[in-house]
Amino acid sequence: MSVLTLRLAGPLQSWGASARFARRTTESAPTKSGVIGLLAAAAGIQRGDDASLKPLAALRFGVRIDQPGTRLRDFHTAHHSVSGKSMPLSERFYLADAVFVAALEGDHTLLAGLHAALRDPVYPPFLGRRSCPPAQPVDLALHDATTLEDALHDTPWQASAWHRRQRRRDPVVTLTVLREADENETHADVLRDQPLSFAAEHRRHALRTVVSTTVDLPSPAAAPTRPAPRHDPFDALEEESARCS
Repeated sequence: MSVLTLRLAGPLQSWGASARFARRTTESAPTKSGVIGLLAAAAGIQRGDDASLKPLAALRFGVRIDQPGTRLRDFHTAHHSVSGKSMPLSERFYLADAVFVAALEGDHTLLAGLHAALRDPVYPPFLGRRSCPPAQPVDLALHDATTLEDALHDTPWQASAWHRRQRRRDPVVTLTVLREADENETHADVLRDQPLSFAAEHRRHALRTVVSTTVDLPSPAAAPTRPAPRHDPFDALEEESARCS
């Protein structure tokens, strides 16, 4: 198996697993449907092409929270383009200054094609919503002959420089990983986030299982350990004795 890793970072992100009328929430980490949608857009897959979407949706998915960010709430207003009437006021939730590493495990040929598509996308990528562009290219690397767990453990910490400086006293950082459960894991949460169709008139998602674990990574910003300064209370007496003599 191969693994494709992505760095998802930007001023704002929004990864909604569900929407209720005028309230559009966001999960605390990227959803599988959102990341698969990003890859499908880069590859030029049309919204109603469920056959082309199917192999992407079958990829095993995981995400590591390198920088959790801050949750923001925004009020959204709109007017009807024809009548000019005001639309209902809605709430939109976002994650500000967050950084994630997403990973997808599967067939090497498929992942290699998606990796190439990210570098020359048909449609530009966005982080959950079109109003949330990434701060830099999202592709990190294509790993051959590895597993999802190993890729999320071996990828260096991707947090912003200012966030790493805040943790400079920590030689090791513990990061949360949310990944799809394997067939032997029974203690998992369930999320309606498995994409079946992105057709505009009828988007469909199935349930998928999610396991929460952690990984420990070395902190490249950790402050070097300095030896404690030598202190001898008799040094002052020796200096005074030397001056008197």
